[in-house]
Amino acid sequence: MSFWEGRATARVATVGLTFGLLVLAGLALWSSISAQATTAHVRELNETSERWARVLEHINVADNALRDLQVARTEQTVEPLQNSVGSARAELEWLRANGMPSDAAEATKLLPLYDQSTDMLRAVVAGTDPAQADQAGLAHSSLRRQISSTIGVKRLDTTEYLRSADEKNARLRIAQIVVFVLDAALVALFGMVLLAQRRMILRQAAKNEHEAHHDALTGLANRTLLARRMEQAVDKARKKDEPLALLIVDLDRFKEVNDSLGHHTGDLLLRQVANRLSWAVRDTDLVARLGGDEFAVLLPGVGSAENASMVGDKILQALAMPVTLEGLELEIAASVGVALCPSDSGDGHELLRHADIAMYAAKREKSGVAVYDARLHERGAAHLTAVTELRHAIDRGELFLHYQPKALADTGAVCGVEALARWQHPTRGLVRPDEFIPVAEENGLIEPLTRYVIDAALRQCRSWSDAGWEVPVSVNVGAACLHHTEFPGDVADLIKRHGLPARLLTLEITESAIISDPDRAVEVLRGLTELGVRLSIDDFGTGYSSISYLRSMRVHEMKLDRSFVTHMCTDAGDSAIVHALVALARNFGLQAVAEGVEDQDTWTALAEAGCDVVQGYFLSEPLPAEEIVAWLGDRAAAHA
Repeated sequence: MSFWEGRATARVATVGLTFGLLVLAGLALWSSISAQATTAHVRELNETSERWARVLEHINVADNALRDLQVARTEQTVEPLQNSVGSARAELEWLRANGMPSDAAEATKLLPLYDQSTDMLRAVVAGTDPAQADQAGLAHSSLRRQISSTIGVKRLDTTEYLRSADEKNARLRIAQIVVFVLDAALVALFGMVLLAQRRMILRQAAKNEHEAHHDALTGLANRTLLARRMEQAVDKARKKDEPLALLIVDLDRFKEVNDSLGHHTGDLLLRQVANRLSWAVRDTDLVARLGGDEFAVLLPGVGSAENASMVGDKILQALAMPVTLEGLELEIAASVGVALCPSDSGDGHELLRHADIAMYAAKREKSGVAVYDARLHERGAAHLTAVTELRHAIDRGELFLHYQPKALADTGAVCGVEALARWQHPTRGLVRPDEFIPVAEENGLIEPLTRYVIDAALRQCRSWSDAGWEVPVSVNVGAACLHHTEFPGDVADLIKRHGLPARLLTLEITESAIISDPDRAVEVLRGLTELGVRLSIDDFGTGYSSISYLRSMRVHEMKLDRSFVTHMCTDAGDSAIVHALVALARNFGLQAVAEGVEDQDTWTALAEAGCDVVQGYFLSEPLPAEEIVAWLGDRAAAHA
């Protein structure tokens, strides 16, 4: 029985039972009133019958006294007759006044005859007319017959009335029995509904209890149940000196799955991960989902950190097997942090925090599994501080740009600058880009950082343009920006804000940013190209092979990584790579840009190889914006 069906049945049973009880009460009241009316009517019939019987008795007494007087007239026979004369009149008067209509009518009819007989008896008693005795006897005889007939009728009426009342009461009793049976059935139905509702409430309570302690998506324990079980396990570990371990498992690149394939696929992946985690541990262990793509595994009685690390490796092996979701094959990677009780902490909340710190250390170091120690805590705190400070630096404008010029390889004419972010920390001084750029990439700050740099570079480009110098600028784009289709719109807004031609902006992208999600990246790059922005593939040849994507993307230039360029004059292998990359760029109609040019020989070799643009310290180190105009003037004068 469903909840709503149970409620409907309970409503029907309640209404029916209420109605049945009202009917039963009504029948009982009706029966009581009927019984009272019957009793009153029977009492009235009995009383009138008794009155008629007394009238008859008085007449019989008078008649007997009259006979005795007729036999012998003595004082003893006269006195009884004298006493009985008119004795029945009071009863007849009562019947005429208080009796039922038939009694009143009969009494009214008999009173004249009785009065006549009474006058006759008085004459007999007085002795004035003894002949009246016979007439009085005849009157008494007539009265006796009529009264006896009336008494007989009254008895018949009483009997008939009692029979009718008994039949009516019998029908009432049957109706009461029927209603009682129906009410009993409704009570039983109501009880069954209540029992069903009670079972349903108990099931719902059990369901609510389960949902309150388990994750709705995966069915695993949630934070609440983990905290409760961990508290119990920690107490047991302290008392029995049996170390336990808490593992935090965090999936790598799960956000890319959600963004690229949708949340439905992400949910399917999380369910698969939950199943594999459950398979990888013992039945006595507890697997919980903390939220998002983060899971926890509680290992009571694990024994040692080595055993816990082995479980972590086993989990990574279980997750490493490819997952097929709706025809798509995905590979899962994860990072595992391990904390032990009581060696790392004897408090459940602190143990969870320590395991979380170890997990982030494993993610940073790409070690797979990391076991907590105090030094990790310090590094984790420093890392979190760096993330917070970098976010504040972006919001407060503490970042600034230096610009490294680029020149044509064949003529030496300056053809643009590359914008390079710098961070002037209020206490640490100048922070190197290779220190804060990875922090931004790992913690979701690379997108606001990229927009910040593009905005600042375009603002400076506008300032140079107003001063009469048209200087194209290049900006490195974070990989995450290519995974969001709204990025071209953001760039368009910035270009419009500063009122510059889109061709003055070159966005440098890395191969890895394209390879991680080619379809999304191609869509975003197409949107940027439609704006008129130039695109450059940065550090080509150092990462994944993206030659197949060069044909599908309208990229304008290819940057040769400094690791090949710097030693090309002394290393035949690097020279061969540079020549091959330059030839590849020409074949695809791209401009070849070499960075890391440190001397004249390298510049000359690149020009001979057909490279289009050079960039490096031999041309100029990165300069503050206010020095670029002076440098450009000096460079132009030197060329002239």
